[in-house]
Amino acid sequence: MRKKIVAGNWKMNNDLSETQDLISGIKSITKNSDAQIIIAPPYTNLYSAFQALKGSEIEVAAQNMHQSENGAFTGEISAKMLKSIGVNTVILGHSERRAYCGEDEVLLTEKVNTALENDMKIIFCFGEELKDRNYNEHFEVVNKQISNTLFHLEKGAWSNIILAYEPVWAIGTGETATPDQAQEMHEFIRKIIREEYDETTADDLTILYGGSVKPGNAKEIFSNPDVDGGLIGGASLNADDFMAIVNAI
Repeated sequence: MRKKIVAGNWKMNNDLSETQDLISGIKSITKNSDAQIIIAPPYTNLYSAFQALKGSEIEVAAQNMHQSENGAFTGEISAKMLKSIGVNTVILGHSERRAYCGEDEVLLTEKVNTALENDMKIIFCFGEELKDRNYNEHFEVVNKQISNTLFHLEKGAWSNIILAYEPVWAIGTGETATPDQAQEMHEFIRKIIREEYDETTADDLTILYGGSVKPGNAKEIFSNPDVDGGLIGGASLNADDFMAIVNAI
């Protein structure tokens, strides 16, 4: 049975003391759902977050990693470095990395391979822009983003993959895909996984929705049968809001 997950992507927010305060706030609020909680602070705060959450059910993830094991890559972080501080999950393919850092499907395939070779779990992000949806090309775009980067994997590798559908037009804009739009895309994603692999792989796969999820709309979005949780941006920076989203599952 697939996991329900709520992951908070903090992006470039929160210094050390703010990170500690936010973690304390999250830990102080009772969790009333079976959802797994993941938080992804900036690199500088990963180890502090890991230490603060030892013994809890909350997992710490990185927001990105380099595709090489080591080398002359100033400013980059490797899988080995992340694992050495207790971080075993990484977000790859976020729309902001694609847009601002030029990460394409070739590079992301390398990153996926490196993460899996290092026994890391991956939250793999993808999603269409507004123009794609306006031209009714959103299914084609999503299919291409998934198939070109992940369909070379053997079936067993999918136990370490979490998919996160993030319609780019709904990230940080206040716009949100309707529950029906989210379900329609998640159902399509599960269908193409089923066709490429098999029923079990598709049914066991966790697919998250990311795109302006808030306490007020989380329950309706999460009530869809193919939506297994959320990748949360801005709302994850407030402990009350984040835990309200967690408890909406």
